[in-house]
Amino acid sequence: MSRLELLTPEGLRIDGRRANELRKITAKTSVFSQADGSAYIEQGNTKCLVAVYGPREARRRQQTLADRAIINVEFNVAPFSTSERKKRSKSDKRSLELATCIRQTFEPVIQTNQFPRSQIDVYIQLFQHDGGVLQSCINATTMALIDAGIPMLDFVCACSAGCIEKVPVLDLNNLEESADTPELTLAMLPRTGKVNLVELESRLHIEQLESVMDLAKDGCIQINEMLDKVIRQNMDHLMGRMKA
Repeated sequence: MSRLELLTPEGLRIDGRRANELRKITAKTSVFSQADGSAYIEQGNTKCLVAVYGPREARRRQQTLADRAIINVEFNVAPFSTSERKKRSKSDKRSLELATCIRQTFEPVIQTNQFPRSQIDVYIQLFQHDGGVLQSCINATTMALIDAGIPMLDFVCACSAGCIEKVPVLDLNNLEESADTPELTLAMLPRTGKVNLVELESRLHIEQLESVMDLAKDGCIQINEMLDKVIRQNMDHLMGRMKA
């Protein structure tokens, strides 16, 4: 598929969105009763579940830190997540890269100094892959950590953006990613505007970098408003149950 087919002369993309439009987002928290915190998110057709356990006593004492908690992230992909069915192991290179990237994104934000000699475990399960996997996992992890009551400096909200025929586009889907569209994933703290992560999947011309980053930041702000609404609705629901 050529890039020309990804964007019509009217400015519409292959899924009917405009260049600066997010895919539909559906999100829930407290979806997994056995975990300390959990969240489920759908960004377009990308579907992801995150469960958080901890802070709890570290399993291996030799890995504990005296002044703060350690964060473990495990990323798994369901064999049926794409049209090509194949089972990925936990040691799959891409899965390990994503897990490391997510851990490093949250380490400066989680107030781990409040939980010395402990660990926080984050388990991520991708059910369906339709583009924007990293951003979906980061957004779901934010909600799951908040659901677990783990203190953070701010939300961490992530969004991707790219460039099709020199036109900046927001929140790429799988077809757009598969067409070798230059893609940038950005994570930021909405209150301060601090950028916590920038990952560039392929070459992007320096002249287009600023406009693509600005679009990704706008997407992060929109996503923050949606996630904040979901968190507040869940809190109101829990408070209502407690009063009842």
